Amino acid sequence: MRIAKITAATVTTAALAVGLAACGSGEAPSSSPSAAASSAGGPKYAGKTLTFWRLGDSNPDAKAYTDELVAEFEKQTGAKVKVEWIPWPQVNDKFTAAAAGGAGPDVTEIGNDQVPLWQSQEALEPITDIVAGGDQAQIPKNLMGLETIDGETYAVPWGGGSRAVLYRADWFKELKIEVPKTWDELVAAAKKIQKAKGSDVDGFAFNGGSDANHLLGALAWTAGGEYAVKEGDKWVGKLTEPAFKEGFAQYTGLVTDGLSSKARLNQNTTEIRTRFSNNKVGMYLTASWDLATIEEESKGKIKGDKIAFFPLPSKAGGEAQSFLGGNDIAVWGTSEQKEAAKDFVKLASGKQWGVKYATDGGLLPVYPDALAALADDPAQAPFAAAFAKAKAFPADPQWTEANETKAVLQNAARQVIEGKATADEALAAANKELEDILNAS
Repeated sequence: MRIAKITAATVTTAALAVGLAACGSGEAPSSSPSAAASSAGGPKYAGKTLTFWRLGDSNPDAKAYTDELVAEFEKQTGAKVKVEWIPWPQVNDKFTAAAAGGAGPDVTEIGNDQVPLWQSQEALEPITDIVAGGDQAQIPKNLMGLETIDGETYAVPWGGGSRAVLYRADWFKELKIEVPKTWDELVAAAKKIQKAKGSDVDGFAFNGGSDANHLLGALAWTAGGEYAVKEGDKWVGKLTEPAFKEGFAQYTGLVTDGLSSKARLNQNTTEIRTRFSNNKVGMYLTASWDLATIEEESKGKIKGDKIAFFPLPSKAGGEAQSFLGGNDIAVWGTSEQKEAAKDFVKLASGKQWGVKYATDGGLLPVYPDALAALADDPAQAPFAAAFAKAKAFPADPQWTEANETKAVLQNAARQVIEGKATADEALAAANKELEDILNAS
């Protein structure tokens, strides 16, 4: 059985959860005339070259889609497109350098929670006209909460999704482990895996890297916690409140209780995925785009019915709240080929290529009829359940600095796990740092 692909990276508003809650995975819709075909007018851009940044790994599915999209755009317009793949851990540094005057793209894929940050740096070109008509006008407005700023739209939603637990279904079958329905059952399953497979195997992998808050956030939100809330014109940190502390304790407990090794406190999803591909992880929180790379990294040994997903469970049972993300496509502000870049975005984000981007890439399409067509796919159940309880990170341009550059929560967790501070001490310091960052002018 081939596991259906689902989910996405980065965050949107909680309203997106309502729009996507009943969604799954399925076939891309049939072709329709592209926006670029009418606006670009054949060889309009002959002799011109666009640089297009794709984010993440160049796995076979993503590369095939990108090659087909680029070929179609080049055929319609006469332009050439140079594709550059930017690994997720390098994205922030690449965008920062480009915004500071370095070599940037003409068109870029971008996480939707990144749009406010780069718009505040004047690094994104307004593309309101693209979403005002054509296919893009069908995209629900509640999916554009982070893309629309002061009446202008700076990116087009391209695919949405959430995360669930990827696990070794063959190990579960071998060890007679039932799919966990509560947090205690997940812990017990992780310990049983380690006992059988060895102490160097992470029963449930701790993520302490650049995307650590996808896991920490799920645990903290489920306990009723928040990172910070806007009170008036100020962000007020909530890291020291009991509910957040409860989720934080679950998170650090993955290491202190021995489910994941203390030697790997900095690993992110990419590094965890590689260990999973090498039989060193039983379970971890991720999205379905990892599946193609796992099959490749394991040389075809880990695929099909050897792996599956289930919703991250809460302590009391039922699904934990999920990090809800989305990927967008945008025109970079310093592009010297803005009209050609806009036509590329029109083509890529239109229904034909937009739905194909999502389904080929393991995400959920943002077009309502395509979403409705996926609702009955049983393979999507873990992600549909996760969507129903999805949450967003603080919608502030400085969140990236707190989450990735300064790694505020990651550092707090390491302090606790390494015995350098109590949870109260680490979270109090982190709370002040988070407030300072989010309220920086």
